[in-house]
Amino acid sequence: MKKILVLAGDYVEDYEIMVPFQMLQMLGYEVHAVCPGKKPGDSVRTAIHDFEGDQTYSEKRGHNFGINYDFDQVKTADYAGLVIPGGRAPEYLRLNQRILEIVREFNDAKKPIAAVCHGPQILVTAGVLKNRSCTAYPAVKPDVVDAGATWCDFNATLSSATVDGNLVTAPAWPAHPALIAEFVKLLGAKISI
Repeated sequence: MKKILVLAGDYVEDYEIMVPFQMLQMLGYEVHAVCPGKKPGDSVRTAIHDFEGDQTYSEKRGHNFGINYDFDQVKTADYAGLVIPGGRAPEYLRLNQRILEIVREFNDAKKPIAAVCHGPQILVTAGVLKNRSCTAYPAVKPDVVDAGATWCDFNATLSSATVDGNLVTAPAWPAHPALIAEFVKLLGAKISI
């Protein structure tokens, strides 16, 4: 069974971790959710970000999400792909040097990486966006551009994804169908009915 790694932290966006985690399991992948400083059986708190007509997203407390693998045991060679959810977690996870090493190892190996919403903040800090095309939540655009990437606009409903080589990015959770469909293509899987 192919394995997928998901990076988690407290106040990760609820949908952006839960939905890809479950979608990838549904397809038959073994999905490991890890968090620095937490062990299997621990959980992270999530935040629900919604678009309710304010100048930015609203935030509410979400579910607890269970960590199911030991961060300290991660060997990127064991995984086919990496998922980086958004929310507030990326702003501090990018301070963890092992997180940055993991991202660089996936990127150097040309393994598929999916990042949504604020997840590209980690890509910025890992230094993997230079000369790449990328999208993210609009507030992350200056960081993406300053990192040397070409910003890709998204559709009005925040439901589109951008693909550049092994990297697929999206602006927010409404893009899950596009993000996961493109990520799964990069993994070499096919979805059909």
